[in-house]
Amino acid sequence: MGIGMKELLVILAIALLVFGAKKLKTIGSDLGGAVKGFKKAMNEGDDEEQKKAEEMKKLRSDAPDAEFAEKANAEKKDRQA
Repeated sequence: MGIGMKELLVILAIALLVFGAKKLKTIGSDLGGAVKGFKKAMNEGDDEEQKKAEEMKKLRSDAPDAEFAEKANAEKKDRQA
């Protein structure tokens, strides 16, 4: 049960009577600007999150594997023998 075309026209007519044409235009442009700003902020957040994920992958791939003392000692003994 959604809002049909008739209901939208009635709502628009009432809003026009209450606020006036100039005020409705201002409200519409302000609302459009707010939605545009919200979408921009969401996209910037996604971009920032992707950059952080890429940096973490790079750090993980560039870092050498950890060597434990026991393993290093065993390798030294193997080389000496």
